[in-house]
Amino acid sequence: MRTITLFVFSFVTWCLMVWPYNAQTSSLDWQAILIGIIASALVTILFHEIIITHPHKWYDVKRYFWLCAYLPVFVYYCIKANIDMVYRVIHPDMPINPGIVKVKTTLKSESAITALANSITLTPGTLTVDATDDGFLYIHWINVATDNIDEASELIVRRFENFIRRIFD
Repeated sequence: MRTITLFVFSFVTWCLMVWPYNAQTSSLDWQAILIGIIASALVTILFHEIIITHPHKWYDVKRYFWLCAYLPVFVYYCIKANIDMVYRVIHPDMPINPGIVKVKTTLKSESAITALANSITLTPGTLTVDATDDGFLYIHWINVATDNIDEASELIVRRFENFIRRIFD
């Protein structure tokens, strides 16, 4: 089951990146599809043991709904953080207070914690430095607003955590 799931996921990703369909001629590019099958098979052979640990989760439609709901929220916070970073860069006094804060997450699975850490890192002004086994993340924050773990967790983590829990856990 795990190998089939990884193969299908890899092939769909390949097709979305290459888009082997030509709308003008209404034809498929069979060479791109063949290369996609070969590449997906190679990925499946090499990584089927480590990439997908719970294949049944990939077939739950609710997870895709929550992913679609999460993307606009993530984009909103990225745009908001970009505007904040532009303000800090063009301000004459460069109002920054950099530091590393410790935040707590309630996510359990490795994939959920990885998605959270990547979401935090992709948001300008924050960078995930480390993740511990007991659910703590160390975040480099360009403008530390608080040193309190609970308050920092609320400001940085909670906006993404509920969506990511429904997608990955």
